[in-house]
Order: sequence, then structure tokens, then C-alpha cells
Amino acid sequence: MSKHSGRGRVAGLPAWDRCAVMGVVNVTPDSFSDGGRWFDTSTAVKHGLDLVAQGADLVDVGGESTRPGATRVDEAEELRRVIPVVRGLASEGVTISVDTMRASVAEQALAAGAVLVNDVSGGLADPAMVPMVADAGVPFVVMHWRGFLRGDTVRGVYDDVVTEVVDELRARVEAVLEAGVAADRIVVDPGLGFSKESEHDLTLLAHLDRLQGLGHPVLVAASRKRFLGRVLAGPDGTPPPARERDAATAAVSALAAHAGAWAVRVHEVRATADAVRVAHAVAQRRTADERTPGPHCPEGTR
Repeated sequence: MSKHSGRGRVAGLPAWDRCAVMGVVNVTPDSFSDGGRWFDTSTAVKHGLDLVAQGADLVDVGGESTRPGATRVDEAEELRRVIPVVRGLASEGVTISVDTMRASVAEQALAAGAVLVNDVSGGLADPAMVPMVADAGVPFVVMHWRGFLRGDTVRGVYDDVVTEVVDELRARVEAVLEAGVAADRIVVDPGLGFSKESEHDLTLLAHLDRLQGLGHPVLVAASRKRFLGRVLAGPDGTPPPARERDAATAAVSALAAHAGAWAVRVHEVRATADAVRVAHAVAQRRTADERTPGPHCPEGTR
């Protein structure tokens, strides 16, 4: 199997023939990248529809910021933010993922029309999450997570970041499987930016094949993150604002698609939608060339 054919399929979701694009709708006032812009329900629904028009295959709706040091919202507030947006997008036929660490929010979002649960804690934050997902029979994103981040705490100490992330994800996936979630409904996510320094994120991106070795489709969520700011920093070391990292995000999307990622999660969709389609076209051309013997080169020529 070539690396381009190994991105996998997720039961219960459409079968895209290339790396899928997951657009982000943050219904929060304090997201690191676009906090407050889509906080109103009608504005959030319109934004989600705009993302689909720009090329998003599915839309990830979240009502709680997971940036380091963010204060958790209570359950009632998260439900108030998320459910009307999920319901509004579902009524328009959008494929929806709910980004939450609470089983109650996930369950109500599924009832409102979501079809995928994206839990950055991989089910660790709420013991009820994995049993609920198993009972619902829906796809579940298991992200690498080492706990809630307080202040500037990163907890990103690794001797070998790729091996440790893969091993910790494998253990978490096994626990999720044992709890009854079907293997063909599990997606893994390396958790870029969560308990990781910039060099860790770059190293993980350079070794996505190791994550694919877990045997599950891989979601890459690099959009606008701190490590891109470090890469793009000016001579004085100042990183550009989050919203000025979209071209770099699209570059990561193309690399991830080329490496066989199942999907990329991004805030600005159009450039990434183009990037993954170009990566797919190049991969198709390579596959076609591998199947067709090339012209014989006469001896002594190059």
C-alpha cells in the first residue's frame, strides 16, 4: 500500500478520495485565533456555510476554548453556544463534528445532527464520554493529551516525542476499543500544540507515517498554531498574529495530505482546500506513472 492510499476510511462518514478539509467554527469569545468573531448563533451558522462554500468537507463546531490557560465554561453555557449552531448547520445538510470534552454536550450535539465527536482529551476529561460514543456508534477523534494546561504550562517534556506520542496514543486507543468503540470509527490526532513545544510539533509532522502505523486515519490540526508563528517569526523573533499564519497552514495541509493524513482541521478553508487537491493530483500522477513503464533510456544517455 502506498502512503497515498493509506489515509483510510471512517465508518459513518463520507468516503472522500483525498485528504478531507475540516473547517473550524469557534463559538467562543476567547479562541486564540478568532475568538468572538462567530460568537453569535446566526453568524456562526453563516460562517459554517461559508466554509463549506469555500471547500470544507465537514465543519467542527466548538463552544470552549482549549488554548493554554483558558477558563472552562460550564456545561449549560457550552450547550447554549454549540447546540443551536449544530442544529442550524445540520438543517442545511452540513457534515458536522462537535468539538467538546463533555459527554452531555456531545450527546446533545449528536441528537441535533452532528455525526462525529472530536474530543481533545481523547475521552479522559469526562469518564462518560467514551461509553456514550460507544453506545451512539459514532466516529470518535482520539487526540494525544496530557491534561489541562494551566497558565503557560506546557508539560512537553519528551526524550523521543514521536515514540512517546505514538505509545500514549496507542494505549488510549486500546482503552477506547475496550470500551466498545468500533475500530473503523476511530481517528487519531497527534495533538499539535498540546503539551508540546514548537520543535515537537515539527518533528511529529515530519513523522506522520509513525502515527499512521497505529492503523487508524490521522487528523492533523495545525491551523494558526504557535509553532507556525515560531517558524514565521521576523528577525527580532516576533511571531506574526494567528490570522497571518494561513498561508503557512495551507503549506502544512499540503504536506499532511501528501503524507497520507485523513483530514486537516483549519480556520481558513479556501487555501487549504486548494492545497489538498493539488497534493491529490500530484499523488494520482505519481501512481499513474508507477503503473506505466517509462520509455527505455538508450545506453549512455541520461
